Amino acid sequence: MVLHTAWIGLGSNLGDRHTNLLEALQQLRERTRIVRVSSVYETEPAYYPDQPWFLNMVAQVETDLDPVALFRFLKRIERRMGRQETMRYGPRVIDLDLLLYDDLVLETPELVIPHPRMTERAFVLVPLAEIAPGLAHPQLGQTMAELAALVVHGEEKVTRVRPGFGTQLPRDVQGEPPTLRLGLSRVGITGLRRIVRILDGGRDNLFYAEMDLYVDLGPNQRGVHMSRFSDSVEEILEEAADEPAPDLETVAERMAHQLIAVQDARRAEVFIRAHLPTTRYAPASGKATQKLYTLLAWAASTRERTVRLVGIEVEGMMACPCAQDMIRTYARERLLEEGIGPEVADQVLQVVPLATHNQRGTGRLVVGGVEELRAGELAGVVEAAMSAEIYDLLKRPDELFLVAKAHRRPRFVEDAVREMIRNLLDRYPDLPDDAFLLARQTNFETIHPHDVYAEYSGTVGEVRKGLLDPEGVVGGMSMDRWIAWKLGIAPG
Repeated sequence: MVLHTAWIGLGSNLGDRHTNLLEALQQLRERTRIVRVSSVYETEPAYYPDQPWFLNMVAQVETDLDPVALFRFLKRIERRMGRQETMRYGPRVIDLDLLLYDDLVLETPELVIPHPRMTERAFVLVPLAEIAPGLAHPQLGQTMAELAALVVHGEEKVTRVRPGFGTQLPRDVQGEPPTLRLGLSRVGITGLRRIVRILDGGRDNLFYAEMDLYVDLGPNQRGVHMSRFSDSVEEILEEAADEPAPDLETVAERMAHQLIAVQDARRAEVFIRAHLPTTRYAPASGKATQKLYTLLAWAASTRERTVRLVGIEVEGMMACPCAQDMIRTYARERLLEEGIGPEVADQVLQVVPLATHNQRGTGRLVVGGVEELRAGELAGVVEAAMSAEIYDLLKRPDELFLVAKAHRRPRFVEDAVREMIRNLLDRYPDLPDDAFLLARQTNFETIHPHDVYAEYSGTVGEVRKGLLDPEGVVGGMSMDRWIAWKLGIAPG
C-alpha cells in the first residue's frame, strides 16, 4: 500500500469556528494520518468582504486515497458538517481545499491540482510557509516561504491566533510512551455491529454483521485512538454506497488497509461475522423454511501484503456413538432374556434404529489463501459432516426422516472434524498445499452441563502429509502462525 502526502486548507467563519476546525481535523483522520497542522490564522474575507472573518489553517496528511477519492472525501466531510451551497466565496461552516498532492499536476473538470488560486491567497500561503517553508510549488518551482512573501504586503490581514491553535489541541495521550515499554499484538474493538452491503452476482444484499478490528501497538505508544476504528468502518460503509464490495472478505480487507493508515500501524486485522439467510426445503414434506448460516471473513494486512480467509458456521444434529453402543448391548441382553435367539437378536439390531442421546452442534470451517472460494460454498461441506441437518420447520414425516438419519450416522465431535476435512478435500481436490484450513466442531451436551469440542488447523499440505503418515503428525499450523507466515513476518 502506497501512502501519499497531501496538503489541505481548512477554513470556517460560521458558528464556533475553532470547534469547526477541530471537528474537521477529527473527521480527516478517518481516511488520513495527520502529520502536521499549522497555527490558526484569523483572516479578512477575500473576494466578498461583507461576511464574518475566517479562521484558517493548513494540515499535512498522509493517505492511501487517490487524489479524486481524497477530494470527494473532503466534500463528504463538508456535507456532514452542514455546509450549505451559497454564493461563491460566501460564508460557510467549513471549507476544505485540496491544495497539493505529492508533486502531482492535474487538471480535470472536477479537480485541479495544485489548487488554482492558492498562490494568491495569504490565508493559505502563510500557514503553509509556517509548517513547510521549503516545500516547492510543483509548477512554479518557488517555495511556500517565497510565495507567502509575495502576497503579504503592508498591514497584515492574516493574523496568527495567539496562543496558536496547535497549542490548544488536546495533547495526544495515546501517543505518549507507556510506563512499561512493551508492544501488544492486538489492540482494538470487538462486537461492533453494522449493516454491510454486498453486491453478489448483480444482486444487492444487506447483511447484519458483527466485527472485531485490531491493530498491533508498538512499545513506544501508550494506546491507539479507539474512536478511529468505528470512524474507519463508517467511512468504508459509506463508500460502499458508491462501490459495493463483492464479498465480506473484500470489506474486511478495505477496513484493514484503512486502519493501517489512520492508526499508523504496522499490521491490522479485521474479522466479520454475518448471517446468510437461505431457503431450505424439509426432506419429506418439501415445506420451505429459512435457515441462517453464519458467514465468516478475515483480513490481515501490513503495508505490503494482505491475507484473506473465508469460513462458515453451520448448526446440525449429532447422535452420540458411545451411548448408542451401550443401548445396543443393553437391547441385545433384553432380547436374549425374552427368549430370542442370538442370530435373530443381532438381525433385529441391524434393522431397528437404536436410541442414543442427541446433541445440537455447530461446525465451523475456515479456508485461507484461496481467492476464488466463496464462504457460502462451504455450507454443504460442514453440514454433511454431522449426523443430520436441522430445520426451523418440520412436519412429522420430516422429523422421522431426520431422527432416523442421525441415528444411522452417529458421530463424535472428532468424527465431524475429520469428515469436514474429508469433504473439503473431496470437493476441492486442487487446493494448494500452502492453503490453510481450520475445522472445528462444538456439541452442546444434553446429559452433561458442559459442551464438547474438537478442532484441527493446519495447511492443506500438512493434512495430506498426515493422511499419508498418521503416526507422524498431530495437528498443524495455527491460524495466527499461518497469517504471520503469509504476511512475511514469521517463518513457515
